Amino acid sequence: MHETMAFVIQYGALLLFAVIFAEQVGLPVPAIPILVAAGALAGLGQMNLWSTVGVASLATLLADVVWYELGRRRGRSVLGLLCRIAIEPDSCVRSTERFFTKHGKHSLLLAKFVPGLSTIAPPLAGIVGISVPVFLFWDGLGTALWVGSGVGMGYVFSGQFEEAVGYMSHAGTVIGVVASILVGSYVTWKLARRYHLAHRIPRVTMEEVAQKLERDEPVAFIDVRVLEETTQDPGIPEARLIPAADLAERYAELPADRDLVLYCACPHDAASAQAAMWLRKKGFVRVWPLAGGLGAWRAWQLAQAGPIIPTRPADGVLVATGDIAVHS
Repeated sequence: MHETMAFVIQYGALLLFAVIFAEQVGLPVPAIPILVAAGALAGLGQMNLWSTVGVASLATLLADVVWYELGRRRGRSVLGLLCRIAIEPDSCVRSTERFFTKHGKHSLLLAKFVPGLSTIAPPLAGIVGISVPVFLFWDGLGTALWVGSGVGMGYVFSGQFEEAVGYMSHAGTVIGVVASILVGSYVTWKLARRYHLAHRIPRVTMEEVAQKLERDEPVAFIDVRVLEETTQDPGIPEARLIPAADLAERYAELPADRDLVLYCACPHDAASAQAAMWLRKKGFVRVWPLAGGLGAWRAWQLAQAGPIIPTRPADGVLVATGDIAVHS
């Protein structure tokens, strides 16, 4: 254990920078514990307090600027990259958009303390067009608050930390094994949940939906994307818009006597898959996520000699008439 502490003390700044940067870009690395530990070491005179704060702040801001620039230059497509990096299911990452769009630039002040928002806030700031000076000001304040609270907590309780280190020198092996099991179990559960949403929820393809329409079977398209995303990209014209976050309040609006095809525009159809799984638990048996989401619908349209170009009906239900689908 003493060798481990010696390593942390010797390479403390580099280790602190690497862990915080990795956590801020979306990797499942816990940064708060090392922030607190660095503050405690500063309190014990083993690390310089201001260097610790500076390194942690630099790592945080650098990661945030990278995501901000990606959001500003690549738009909403960067959220797909974020979903692939983050261990949270894609739908969980995207669900934080509502909080950000509601509070705007001010959400950057507390973003580091909100699970899911910490990584997604910087690219969203770039996507919605927040200027560089405004972003740096609010993100800088949020970074100072987050880093200061973590390092400050460790600094204040550095005496107790020293006692804990003395105890861990005797029980370090057991604690290390238990901690490894807990972290491994957490990561495994998150990955299993993501895999379940990606592969175990039955999908329906656009070709299968087209066959239903040809047989005059009514189909209701449900757009579960967030409102801001549908404003920039209206999606399927005939779809009924019910964001996934609103399903708990609005699921009673959905007809239970016809096929419900849910779609989104995120990797693995995660938002629509999670919404479909939730609706099935509520008793909706004819509900499926659309495989490939909005992109699959567009690709299918382009492949057709006579593409479906319906208007938006009141109830979002389609029936087929010849080569063109019209609403009933």
